[in-house]
Amino acid sequence: MARSEGIRSGTVPLDRIAWFLLPWVAWLLTGAVLYGALQFDDGAGLIRPYRIELAKLLVALLALTAFVVSPWLSARALPVVGGLTGAASLGVSAALRAGAGAGETRAAYGFAEPAALLWLLLLVALRGQRWWVSWAVIPVLWAAIVLRPISVKLDDTSLIMALFFAVGTTTVLGAGVVWRLVKVDRRRRAEALRTEQRTEFARDLHDFVAHHVTGIVVQAQGALVIAKQRPELVRPSLQRIEQAGSEALTSMRHMVGMLRDADGGAGEPALAPLAGIEEVRSLTKDFSTVGGARARLDMEGDCEGLPVEITTTVHRVVMEALTNVRRHAHGCTEVRVRVARSADSVTVRISDDGRRGGHGSGGGFGLKGLAERVSLIGGRVQAGPAAGGGWSVEAVLPAAAVPVGAAR
Repeated sequence: MARSEGIRSGTVPLDRIAWFLLPWVAWLLTGAVLYGALQFDDGAGLIRPYRIELAKLLVALLALTAFVVSPWLSARALPVVGGLTGAASLGVSAALRAGAGAGETRAAYGFAEPAALLWLLLLVALRGQRWWVSWAVIPVLWAAIVLRPISVKLDDTSLIMALFFAVGTTTVLGAGVVWRLVKVDRRRRAEALRTEQRTEFARDLHDFVAHHVTGIVVQAQGALVIAKQRPELVRPSLQRIEQAGSEALTSMRHMVGMLRDADGGAGEPALAPLAGIEEVRSLTKDFSTVGGARARLDMEGDCEGLPVEITTTVHRVVMEALTNVRRHAHGCTEVRVRVARSADSVTVRISDDGRRGGHGSGGGFGLKGLAERVSLIGGRVQAGPAAGGGWSVEAVLPAAAVPVGAAR
């Protein structure tokens, strides 16, 4: 878990905003380049509304139109549009080749059309579906860009331009493939973390049911024993059994709902058993026993009687934060763990006095998984540098169970 990740559940993370804005920024910058290239081609007389230049002009306008509408094309329609545009460009190159005897070498040159085709090539490699279509379209677009300069005549100038286009096209194609692989890897890791989180909930559910059913059985056995000797105590015993059963069913519905939720959270491998406030005390005490930094636990309010999904999440927040301190807080001497319960919420804050330079800069998924888990029960979590130095993690959880789906 990287300490440089600052995550606030319920708001849009900065990395998601960046991933959303990046394609639009690239589209606007490419549009500016295409406009400049079109102005240059027109000023240099490379595209004109007569003879073969008319065909070049029409294909260039077709490529520019495809560029303009590309953000709104679906992943299935994009390869089709790219393939048709590339085929039209190859058709113009073939026409230029057929009339090469009467044409000039510069008639094959131009920059607006190759730039637009380059953008389509990038998008097809990045997000085109139906891979059999995409892999057929990519060579068409590549050939349309590279072969145009040598379509009329093969000389030093046209060969240099063709090599220049080949290097640029291959570079852009590689960037698109790498970007696509990065996105696939992010989705794969998120799915793996989601599966691990659900496995943890399943284990918690098993332990929870076993714990409560055992208690119900013990109370029922006690009621049978006292039924003949002190019948007046049977009714309170039955009421306690009914209350325990109702609480078990309520919490079990919430936990099963979390498992069924199609947008279930992503977390790290299951590390924590079914835990309560006593386990939080033990966790803090054990942290100090190992050596290094000293951990101090402050409890405010009555934290007994909280739903099991709340106490288990409190334990997970403390465990993740203490693990983070152990790994990344260089020079840390003291860790403060504060658990405070108010009328409707439970606040958990873990802060340390470690050096900020030791907080790392990696891109782990620990805090993201923690934020997802906390959001499942209607809470929120944030992490970042503390005002007085060091690092802090704070989670605010509901004091009562929140229906599944209401937290979103």
